[in-house]
Amino acid sequence: MRKLLVYLKDYKKETVLAPLFKMLEATFELFVPFVMANIIDHGIRQADDGAVLRSGLILVALGLIGLLCSVTAQYFAAKAAVGFSAKLKHALFQHIQSLSFTELDTLGSSTLITRMTSDVNQVQNGVNMVLRLFLRSPFIVFGAMIMAFFIDAKAALIFVVTIPLLAVVVFGIMMITMPLYKKVQAGLDAVLLTTRENLVGARVIRAFHKEAEETARFEEKNTALTNLQLFVGKLSALTNPVTYIIVNVATIFLLYTGAVRVDEAVISQGQVVSLVNYMSQILVELVKLANLIILITKALACANRIEGIFEVKSSMQWGEQAPLAAQAEAPAVEFDHVHLAYAGAGAESLSDIHITVKKGQTVGVIGGTGSGKSSLVNMIPRFYDATKGTVRIDGRDVKTYGMEELREKVGVVLQRAVLFRGTIRDNLLWGRGDASDEELWEALASAQAREFVEAKEGGLDAPVAQEGRNLSGGQRQRLTIARALVGRPKILILDDSASALDYATEAALRTAIRELPEETTVFIVSQRASSIRHADQIIVLEDGEMAGLGTHEELLAGCEVYQEIYYSQFPRE
Repeated sequence: MRKLLVYLKDYKKETVLAPLFKMLEATFELFVPFVMANIIDHGIRQADDGAVLRSGLILVALGLIGLLCSVTAQYFAAKAAVGFSAKLKHALFQHIQSLSFTELDTLGSSTLITRMTSDVNQVQNGVNMVLRLFLRSPFIVFGAMIMAFFIDAKAALIFVVTIPLLAVVVFGIMMITMPLYKKVQAGLDAVLLTTRENLVGARVIRAFHKEAEETARFEEKNTALTNLQLFVGKLSALTNPVTYIIVNVATIFLLYTGAVRVDEAVISQGQVVSLVNYMSQILVELVKLANLIILITKALACANRIEGIFEVKSSMQWGEQAPLAAQAEAPAVEFDHVHLAYAGAGAESLSDIHITVKKGQTVGVIGGTGSGKSSLVNMIPRFYDATKGTVRIDGRDVKTYGMEELREKVGVVLQRAVLFRGTIRDNLLWGRGDASDEELWEALASAQAREFVEAKEGGLDAPVAQEGRNLSGGQRQRLTIARALVGRPKILILDDSASALDYATEAALRTAIRELPEETTVFIVSQRASSIRHADQIIVLEDGEMAGLGTHEELLAGCEVYQEIYYSQFPRE
């Protein structure tokens, strides 16, 4: 939690004023029992209506001033907590964006979503309540004890015994429940992951009639979370009854001692009432403090989980040198004996890949499922770093590029077509923010998407739903291709990005890609031999190793793996 407090630095004034006004409210509250004693001892006993009226007006004034202080304190506390939360979310999101695919794969999206939402909200509530009550409650507890000593030292000894006993109970339960709240949040991660999987895969679940099994799996996770929450809740719930028992027993002793002291004429009846009121104030504040401790425990557990994300550092370090001119004779892309092993994987996904690609060439990548096709092209834009060997672009190691320079040079269309809520124009401008409408239509035409965009009401300003749900799979793929073309990349990677297109549209797309500027190097990853047969080079992968490299004719003549793929799609005559 200590590391997260840096996000409160812009709210120093609020973090001081909020508890200060709460302390003022508490100070006025401590005077109330004294005023009540005055009403009893002077107003009632002496039948002095004026004293009762004056003391009543003082009580009203104390109440109004206390209310004003309370509202002011809550305003400052809320302002600081909400501002802190906003800055924390921004920093956390920015940090997550800086992580490489390796760390994102390891952490998992459900965990990151929980950290960004539930955990941050718990920490925000904790900050808010700490500013409001963390000083106020102890101040009243010890203030009430001090005021009791002013009334009668012997009776006040009961306070001296009661308060430490209550502290042991409250903090003891806190120490027990704190690690359990971490497990509760981990259980929430599991429930969120199961929910997300079911929502994303709803059609698949129904297609295979697995609703009952998935419901049972969700119930298992949810029941485990519920049982843990109930267990922690029962432990936390012990705080209030145990606190009430201790305070009520202390009140009994206080009344007995007070009665004896009144009989001995040491203190008055009004002072006994004051002592009981102070004990009641202690009870109320300790109940608040107990609930605050529970909230703080949750907040600290969540803060530790958030800190855990901040402690995850990206395995990638980006170059900081200024952009350099491309070497005229250098290959566009070179894989120099490259190996790739994913974090936590038992074996390498790619082994000893050695390829040289000249500028302007079109390279096809084909192979069976899991052969490493996507892994190969993902190293070009540095989604993953090679564990051995070097990947070079224009003769430079990709690790020496700055992120912006590399992203401008390489355009990527991933297997899963991802669009964002907004308009078609908004999505296309991701490729290049200053692109004109003419350039957008040109990219749409090359991606074979112009016709259906023109047919939509609004054209470029036609709405796109979240994840492009209002578009077909083929339309989404064509828009993502157009988005990459808008950026005019020197290297274009199409990672199985035409799988939802019919053969005629795909053929037209291949023709348009061949008409790209001569210096554009294109990588086409596909399961279809027809998609890559006209490439200048075709890389054939099998189990992470190169099974062949050459043109379509060369591979058809001498590569068994390519022959098997090709003839499975185009049977021999």
